[in-house]
Amino acid sequence: MTSSRYCDANTLKVAAVVLFYMCAALVMVFVNKAVLNNSPDLPLLFLLLQLLIAVILLHAAAFVTQRIEIPKIELDTAKKLTPVVLVNIIGLVFNTLCLRDVEASFFQIARGLVLPLTILVSSFNTRTTPTVRTIVAAVAVTSGFLLGVAPSSTVPANVAPSSLSLFYGFLSSLFIAFHAVLIKTSLPYCNNSTIQLAYWTNAGSAVFLLPFVFFHGEPSKLEDLIHDSNWDGSVFLWGSAVTGVFGFLLCVAGLLSIKVTSPITHMFSSAARSVIQTILGVWLFKDIMTINRAGSIFVILLGTMYYTWVKSVEAAPPPRKDIDLEALGSGRPTEDSDSDITVVFDVPEEKASKE
Repeated sequence: MTSSRYCDANTLKVAAVVLFYMCAALVMVFVNKAVLNNSPDLPLLFLLLQLLIAVILLHAAAFVTQRIEIPKIELDTAKKLTPVVLVNIIGLVFNTLCLRDVEASFFQIARGLVLPLTILVSSFNTRTTPTVRTIVAAVAVTSGFLLGVAPSSTVPANVAPSSLSLFYGFLSSLFIAFHAVLIKTSLPYCNNSTIQLAYWTNAGSAVFLLPFVFFHGEPSKLEDLIHDSNWDGSVFLWGSAVTGVFGFLLCVAGLLSIKVTSPITHMFSSAARSVIQTILGVWLFKDIMTINRAGSIFVILLGTMYYTWVKSVEAAPPPRKDIDLEALGSGRPTEDSDSDITVVFDVPEEKASKE
């Protein structure tokens, strides 16, 4: 009885975390897109506000609970974390520019090379050759990307993604791949705390981004927009606030997802989120959905799901074989008697539930 209640509670916890993560991710994409449509000339200022709000919320959370610890700002640590911070902010900039220039439903296609590039960068970093199954997954995802970006006569010229926007998507995917590799080497400098690393990357990214906001002339562009009667400044302000808050929540949701869910659960939740994102993009922003694009999203999801399954199988420990008790009692030799084996006895249900 106790075991059944525990399973029900654990299932509810996993479902809640998955729903939380999906909602936060979807809000981030669509509110970002709405703001960038409203203020296309302020992408860096918009991103800077998101980073600053995330830093402020991390401080507020640390004040409320001891589980979130703000790291000490030390020059030596800052130098060691500079590579991961730079890669993070460059990737965020290209990610924002890509989202600004493509449709919301096409965004996941434009960034469809994340998995193949991550596999490639990881292989170079570890100097290992990926398995055949991993290569098959990478080829499938790449095929899906190429299918999605192929020219289509059903897409008007003014809606079709430009070469520059696709280049932004490629660079975003590439820097995400570098970031995934650098995180592993950077965590020891943050006491292996993902929260501390999140603080460093958000605060450091804001510092590096600030001068480029002025070099790009965005403060003066904002001033011109304020004096433009046709510009709705509330969309920019509220959008910055909402994405800043949900960016922080997405960080928390990601950590909870890693802690509570399995890779397979995360795989299916990501697939479901991609489908919902496509439907909402067509509904909210009147995005055009062609057979090529739908097929591209399907192939990319299929390849990604296959890769996740492959990695979960490769990471699973080999099954341990039980001793054939009947053979042991009769004096016959048991199978694999020299291997590491475990005797498994039947445990009464009541005792098992207590344990």
